[in-house]
Amino acid sequence: MSAPSPEQIRAARAAEPKMRARDLAQSLGIAEADICAALVGTEATRIAAHPDGLMPRLTAFGPLMALTRNDSCVIEKVGVYDDYRPGPHAALMVNDTIDLRIFPGHWVHAFAMDEAGPNGPRRSVQVFDAAGDAVHKIYLREGSDAAQWEPFVAALRLEDQGQVLALQSRTPPEVAKANPDRAEELRQGWDDMTDTHQFMRLTSRLKMNRLGAYRIAGAPYVRRLAPKSVETLMHAAAGSGVPLMFFVGNRGMIEIHTGPITRVVEMGPWINVLDPGFDLHLRMDHIAEIYAVVKNTQRGPAHSVEFFDAQGMLIAQIFGVLRAGEEAVAGWNALVAALPGLEPVEA
Repeated sequence: MSAPSPEQIRAARAAEPKMRARDLAQSLGIAEADICAALVGTEATRIAAHPDGLMPRLTAFGPLMALTRNDSCVIEKVGVYDDYRPGPHAALMVNDTIDLRIFPGHWVHAFAMDEAGPNGPRRSVQVFDAAGDAVHKIYLREGSDAAQWEPFVAALRLEDQGQVLALQSRTPPEVAKANPDRAEELRQGWDDMTDTHQFMRLTSRLKMNRLGAYRIAGAPYVRRLAPKSVETLMHAAAGSGVPLMFFVGNRGMIEIHTGPITRVVEMGPWINVLDPGFDLHLRMDHIAEIYAVVKNTQRGPAHSVEFFDAQGMLIAQIFGVLRAGEEAVAGWNALVAALPGLEPVEA
């Protein structure tokens, strides 16, 4: 069966105007970026995707909504895109509200979307990877400076305004990679860590990945947690006022929330944080494995709860905030310690 034409995509979208683009794309057997491309010339403009050109230009808008997602979790933060720090392999934006880890190699296609809405234009910047899957989206809000929109689009507009994209096949999820013969090396390297970022280098050197290492490390490094532990933790955190850090990402972006959470609501398969300036939506039924993890840092042990889907993909991580002080850290560590454990999975 051939892929639908831009005309057919537009017709399908018109027939289901309330359907989310991600769901419409799935129903049509196409990538989400294909929908944006089909709207080029009317509601979309193709723009340069590289964050070095895009991100600094967002500051002029004032407050915006930052959205990052994977198949199981969505994070939304409201703030100003300020203090961009470029890097060839990893770039950063770090301020009080917008905290991003950006991987430019996956920023391949981008669109400035100017869609009609019931309350006026709905403007957004949407970035996709080589397969056409969403990496990051930025939405203008009521408080945004809409006068910046046309200059922004003009500055980044590509000469190619075609309605068909050349997309690559999706990279399949990496299954858990453990190397039990090197488990002692893993534990020794774990003991020697002084920063959580050293963990990925350690596992790479030992021919493992995150989930594979967690399955074989054992105590005191890792404790597998019982089902529903994430929901239990989120409700407990909301009742405690303890600050935490949510890390939610995909191959091209990690978005971070730091601070306490207050309103946690379960709706169907979703558990949601619905706080001013911060929303999080997590599919509880996608969580297959959950781990409490301890890694050494120069500020002391960093305790996290990390959870994976059935394909072995990392859904999200929740950390305590070491810089928040001893009382906050002790409160977070107590929440994690109270979560029920589960027998470890054989690698």
